[in-house]
Amino acid sequence: MKLVIVRHGDPDYTIDSLTEKGWKEAGYLAERLEKLDVKEFYVSPLGRAKDTASCTLKKVGRTAIEKEWLREFAPRINRPDRADKKTISWDWLPQDWMNQENFFHADQWWKSPVFLEAGVKQEYDWVIENFDNLLQEHGYVREGKYYSAEKANNDTLVFFCHFGLECVLLSHLLNISPMVLWHQCCAAPTAVTTVVTEERRKGIASFRMLSFGDISHLYANQESPAFAARFCEAYENSEERHD
Repeated sequence: MKLVIVRHGDPDYTIDSLTEKGWKEAGYLAERLEKLDVKEFYVSPLGRAKDTASCTLKKVGRTAIEKEWLREFAPRINRPDRADKKTISWDWLPQDWMNQENFFHADQWWKSPVFLEAGVKQEYDWVIENFDNLLQEHGYVREGKYYSAEKANNDTLVFFCHFGLECVLLSHLLNISPMVLWHQCCAAPTAVTTVVTEERRKGIASFRMLSFGDISHLYANQESPAFAARFCEAYENSEERHD
């Protein structure tokens, strides 16, 4: 089975939709995704993801199943450097998270007092429980760290969602800490991540990532990727995004 996880287009967060550039990106994405033989489309309930999906769905004459748990990862925390303001739970300064060893471990990352106070692990568990229930509907049942291929197949599922949420799904599939993915991977708007099952012994499946954050559909149309996913490469780069 193949999972295609798509981040929404360049966002206009003020209206929970897309910028003019984001709509162009979504159009180029649709040209790419229409070539896939897709078993099912799933989409976040948030406008920016639904608008991104709309271009592909219109092109292929399909609808998507909306899933509440595909919304952006919701818990908000008092980040160590921003104790006066609630911020998203998955964006820390490197000097604040990299010196905490538990953040690098799949079974300990959530033990930070800041995360415990905000219920981050409960939200994470809710997401992956629903994700595993969906995978079970498609023939793959979680067994510890891997999956039992009860109805092995070659179906393709497409998920239109958000960067923070995508990293939660990948952390579960790949058995690694989401903190590492949140902070050291980058998925630009409309980036496509592809994960496939491998069944090296009959009935036992694991997921392997073929590509992360692919934006070749933008380059194919001479469209530069949006900088929305990144921060300045050098602090002096005033034209690039700063905190």
